[in-house]
Amino acid sequence: MKTRLLAVGAVAALALAACGSAPEENAGAGSASGSAAAADFLGCMVTDQGGIDDRSFNASAWKGLQNAAANTGIEVKYVTSKSESDYTPNVNSLVAEDCGIIVTVGFSLGDATATAAKANPEERFAIVDENPDGDPDTDGAQPIDNVKPLLFNTAEAAYLAGYLSAGMSQTGTVGTFGGIKLPTVAVFMDGFSDGVAKYNEDNGADVKLLGWDKEKQDGLFAGKFDSPTDGKNLANNLIQQGADIILPVAGGTGTGAAQAAQESGGKVSIVWVDQDGYESASQYKDVFLTTVEKNIANAVEAATVATVAGKFSNEPYIGTLANDGVGLAPFHDFESKVPAELSSKIEELRQQIVDGTIKVESSNSPQAG
Repeated sequence: MKTRLLAVGAVAALALAACGSAPEENAGAGSASGSAAAADFLGCMVTDQGGIDDRSFNASAWKGLQNAAANTGIEVKYVTSKSESDYTPNVNSLVAEDCGIIVTVGFSLGDATATAAKANPEERFAIVDENPDGDPDTDGAQPIDNVKPLLFNTAEAAYLAGYLSAGMSQTGTVGTFGGIKLPTVAVFMDGFSDGVAKYNEDNGADVKLLGWDKEKQDGLFAGKFDSPTDGKNLANNLIQQGADIILPVAGGTGTGAAQAAQESGGKVSIVWVDQDGYESASQYKDVFLTTVEKNIANAVEAATVATVAGKFSNEPYIGTLANDGVGLAPFHDFESKVPAELSSKIEELRQQIVDGTIKVESSNSPQAG
């Protein structure tokens, strides 16, 4: 494999601290203003089943690669996974294309990424929402030298969203559901649950949460990330039980919840995840109270640009409230509807989480090693 780790003139400002059918492909040219050296670098990505148009974490990762292209002049492309059987052949197809970095998106791609990385130690990988280890029988489950995990402690931001939702609910009932029961999904639901509980504790309230039991780690799931119809059905089920604010952690499936909210005539609102839904799914912007954001785009961009510059590192990046890796999006059209006292309390809680006064605990939160 020829080396593509050629230096470019600048590195992104964000520091990252401590068998299937033939894949669908899409390629895009980088900016002509990038360095000549970067023109030989191909940044690649494999989506999970949600696809590039999920208006969520796949779309965010692709935006990160596109930003890297705009800033450095590299070429970028992605392949789409339609099912789990596509993961391994999709990753292997990009290894064969001599990509400078291969970004894989989602916990479900962990095994395919780890296997390809160990078989191709000269290749560079970054994976969103997973920290794959090597084989514990041969290397003691140590981090893989050529894989950079991009992880996000979304429980922290979801805690704020849970508190906000409990404070904004008119029915005293809020709800959530997931796409597939994965740690990277459940971590949102854990934080949301704790935020609702904190609101109840602070205000002597009894706001109920439907769709997730943190203690039992059991709740409501669609079983897929790409079915708006299933998402709409689940949301309507929650609405029938009284929920007027819903957190769908379900990629494209979650857009069905936004449809249900719009059809409620203003009675139901949505807390979106990953990308600010007001911008990424603007057709539903009137129902988005806020978004629990994962700054995937910046993390992918920074990992890619560092690799182009010959500064690849396998040190995990964990996004938190403290480093702006996660957060709450603006309230947008709901800004005037959120009481000033509640808004101030959300900011107070955010600062307490940042300084460690409040510790948001979840068994699903990412670990650095």
